[in-house]
Amino acid sequence: MSGRGHLKIYLGYAAGVGKTYRMLEEAQALRQKGVDIVIGYFEPHGRKETIARTEGLETVPRRTLPYGGTSFEEMDTEAILQRKPAVALVDEFAHTNVPGSPREKRWQDVEMLLAAGIDVLSTMNVQHLESLNDQVWQVTGVRVRETVPDWVVDEAAEVVLVDLTPRALRNRIERGVVYAPEKAKRAMENFFAEANLTALREMAMRHTAHEVEERLTAPAPAPASKGHERILICLTGRPASANLIRRGKRVADYLQADCLALHVCLPSEKDPEAVERHLSFARHLRVETHTINASDVPKAVAEFARANQVTQIFMGRSLPRPLWQRYSETVVQRVVRLARDMQITIVAEGRR
Repeated sequence: MSGRGHLKIYLGYAAGVGKTYRMLEEAQALRQKGVDIVIGYFEPHGRKETIARTEGLETVPRRTLPYGGTSFEEMDTEAILQRKPAVALVDEFAHTNVPGSPREKRWQDVEMLLAAGIDVLSTMNVQHLESLNDQVWQVTGVRVRETVPDWVVDEAAEVVLVDLTPRALRNRIERGVVYAPEKAKRAMENFFAEANLTALREMAMRHTAHEVEERLTAPAPAPASKGHERILICLTGRPASANLIRRGKRVADYLQADCLALHVCLPSEKDPEAVERHLSFARHLRVETHTINASDVPKAVAEFARANQVTQIFMGRSLPRPLWQRYSETVVQRVVRLARDMQITIVAEGRR
């Protein structure tokens, strides 16, 4: 086996739309053709129809790990690598492994399989895309904790949208196909409210349409030039910087633009650990990060942006100021004045 494996993701907008079922249907078709295929990880959730689709498929036993006095089962990536199938099924791509696992995230386990030349079929919901985290929270009131960087999904060889109308999904939940009756009732009243499902479905369809458009056009990467977009995200230690990073990176991906993040470190820096967390988060999303020391933040931002041929700057709102400073320029206002030749986007802090 040589070369890198191919990743195919079945993307949905909520549990119960049929992602795993579709993945297993393809697995059965491949098995009928004589392809060496195994189940690396499958989460049945007690769904009889889905479980039935695993019949005849070889399953690699899971690894048991102790944590907090309890035993947990995780995918045994090393056992799959030793088995060396042509294709591995890995359910729940966005899953976070139990502490003590060789890797933190299941998508990192999948990367190991792909690097070994094994093709992977996997499943995930659109709300697990990192760049949509704030948008999903605004719509549903649920902060999704398990996320996948957009670049990981973008590198998949194929993304298949598994669609079902919100009304049909709610009907499946009511019939007990997705969850047990007591859990189904709570789900229908909260996350699975029809308005939430409609919004999530729209996100999934929009994201998939963008992926299709990008793959059809697939232009050669543009060299850095006067006409090439370069986005700069200005970071601080404030919690809202995480939203700023997601928003700026998502716009950069849509524009196929370079994306940079900058933190101007003042002599009186109050929370360097929070800043480092945001910088680390930006690097995790493949954003190029920079830190400079300066006492004049607006001037430093404008000079850095101009030196790096930035075309758009993303900033958070300035904090409220005491009364005696009410009529002086804010940091944002000064950046706007000093960088008149650039587009400035002010991102408000999300609230529900």
